[in-house]
Amino acid sequence: MSAIAKQVDDFIASSAPFDTLSVDERTALIKNAELLYLTNELASNINEAGPRLYLIQSGQFSVLDGQDTIRHLSEGDYFGYPSIVENRPIALTVTVESPGLVYCFNAKSVLPLLSKPAIGNFFKGLLNNALQSTAMSDSNSMWLYKNLTEVINKAPVSTEAQTTISDAASLMTKEKVSSLLITQNNKVVGIVTDRDLRSRVVAKALNTQQAVSHIMTANPAQINGNRTLFDAMALMTEKNIHHLPIIDHVSNNPLGMVTASDIIRHQRGNVLFIIGELSKAENLYELTRLSWQLPHYFSAHAKRAGDFDIAGKILSQATDIMTRKLIGFFQQEQGKAPMMFAWLVYGSQAREDQTMGSDQDNGLLLASKPNEAQAQYFASMAAYVCKGLAKCGIKLCDGNIMASNDALRLSVDEAVTEAQQWVKSPTKDAIMHFNIFLDVRCAAGDISLLKLLQKRRASLLQQKMFLAALARHSNDVAVPLSTFQRFTYEKHQPIKDSIDLKKRAVALVNNIARIYALADGLVIPGTLARLENLSEHSQLSRKDADNLKDIWLFLNRIRWRHQLENKVTDNRVSVSSLSSIEKHQLKAAFKAIERTNQAMIMKFSGGVA
Repeated sequence: MSAIAKQVDDFIASSAPFDTLSVDERTALIKNAELLYLTNELASNINEAGPRLYLIQSGQFSVLDGQDTIRHLSEGDYFGYPSIVENRPIALTVTVESPGLVYCFNAKSVLPLLSKPAIGNFFKGLLNNALQSTAMSDSNSMWLYKNLTEVINKAPVSTEAQTTISDAASLMTKEKVSSLLITQNNKVVGIVTDRDLRSRVVAKALNTQQAVSHIMTANPAQINGNRTLFDAMALMTEKNIHHLPIIDHVSNNPLGMVTASDIIRHQRGNVLFIIGELSKAENLYELTRLSWQLPHYFSAHAKRAGDFDIAGKILSQATDIMTRKLIGFFQQEQGKAPMMFAWLVYGSQAREDQTMGSDQDNGLLLASKPNEAQAQYFASMAAYVCKGLAKCGIKLCDGNIMASNDALRLSVDEAVTEAQQWVKSPTKDAIMHFNIFLDVRCAAGDISLLKLLQKRRASLLQQKMFLAALARHSNDVAVPLSTFQRFTYEKHQPIKDSIDLKKRAVALVNNIARIYALADGLVIPGTLARLENLSEHSQLSRKDADNLKDIWLFLNRIRWRHQLENKVTDNRVSVSSLSSIEKHQLKAAFKAIERTNQAMIMKFSGGVA
C-alpha cells in the first residue's frame, strides 16, 4: 500500500460511516482514492472530475451541492454525496475559505457501499437533514436484557458421565450448587439436580455406586451465552425447568448455569422492584434507604440505549412516590390538610426526564388563599417534604424553586394573577422565571386544581405577544457550533473539549417543543409527548417533530451514559469520548436544532431577536 493509500486507510478507519467497513472493503474503496490540497484554483474546476465523494481532513469550505443553502464545512464533513445518493448529475460549487486536505472517492467505489444500511442511512440522513440514528430499541425492564455472560457468577461445575452418583453428590455439596452438568469431551450431555437425587436415588434406594448417567436428564435444554436473561426466563418457563446450562455460542463448551434463583435474585435488583418497595416504606428511614439504591441500580444495570430512554421516567416516578410518601408521613403526625391542595412538580420531574444530577423543582397550589393557621400547616408540610426529598438524594434547588419558598405556595386565583402579570410584562427575567413553570405536573394531592389553573390561563399562554417573547428568549442560547461547523467547547472547565448538552442542546429542544405545544393548546409536559401529540394544525411539521424526537433521545442517551460511566451528575460531555458516528450525529443534531429554533423564532416573533 502506498503512503497516500495508507494515510487514507488510517483516516477512513476512524471516520463514520466507513469505520464500519472491513479491511478488504476499505482497501477496495481507497484503491482509486485521491488526496487533494484543495485551493480555489482546483475548486473552480471541481465539476470536471464528475460525481465524487469528498471527505475533509483539514481546511474550511463553503459548499453548495444541491441542498437548500450553502453549507460551511470543516474537518470530518462530507460533500458531493447528493449526486451519488440520488444518482444524477448535481452541480457542485466550492468556495475555499481556508485551503486544506480533502480525500476524494469516485462514485463507482461508493455506490456499492450505499446498499449497506449503516452507510446508506448515513448519507440519506445527511441529504435529508436528519439525525443518522440507529434503530430506537426500547426496554421496559433493564434487568431482563442483561447478557447471560453478565449473569454467570462462577465457572460451571461439571463431571464426566461415568462418575458415580455418590461422587457427583459429594461434588455438589462441596461446590454448594443445586445442579451439576454432565459432560463428554467438554460438551454438555446431561444435567443432574437436587431433585434428581431425591426422586431418582433416595426415593428408589438406588445404588449410589452406579454411574451418574443413570439418573441424569439427557440432552437438556441449553442456551447460548450471547442471549439475554429474558431469553433464558422465557425458555425456562416454556420447558418448565429450573436449571438451564449456558454454553458458548461458538464452541458449545459449557460456560455456567442459570437457575430460577438467579432469575429471582436479578428481579429483586430490578428498579421496578425497588419502586414497588418505595411504596411500602413506612417511615423516612426506610424511604431513604431504598431511594439510595436507585443510583447504584442504574450504574450497574443501565447498559443498552433503550435503558437510558426510560431511566428518566423511572427516576421521576420514584421521586413522585417519595413525595407522596413524605406527604403521608407528615399527615400521620400533623393531621389532614385544612383544604384541597396539589403538589406541583416542574422542569425535569414534570417532563419525566430526570437525570442523576436533577434537583427539586416543586410548589403547592391551594384551593383558596389560606388563613394564618392554614398557611403555617402548608409551610411546615412543604419544609418537611423538601428536606425529606433531599435526604432521599433529590437535592435542594439552588434557585429555591421549591414549595418551601413562600412565593411558591399560591392559591389558584393567585397563580392566575401571577400568570397575567408575566404575560402582560414579558421581560427577559420574567420569561426565564416563568419558563420553569410551563412544564408542570401534579405529583400528589388534587389534580383538579391544576386542571382548573390550566383552563383559566390557557388563553393567556396562547397570546401571540407572549409566544413571541418566549421565542425571542430561545435566541439567547446558541448551539455549540462555529460558522464552519466546528464544535465550540465550554470555557474554564477541567475537560477542555466538553459541551454542556443540557444547557446547549436539550434545553433548546425542550423549549421548541414547549412553545409549539402552547400554541397548539397542549397541556402535557413531556417533550417527547408534546412532539408526538402536536395536531395536524401545528406550525411544526411532522418531519421536524419526528427528527427532534430522535435528537432528544440521542442527546439524553449520551448524557446518561456520561453520568453513569464517569460517576458524575453534570452534563458536560467530552467530545473525544464519543465514537466517530456519534460525533457526526452530534453535529447533525446541533445543526437541526439551530435550524428548527431559528424557524420557530421567525414564525412566532417575525425573526426579531
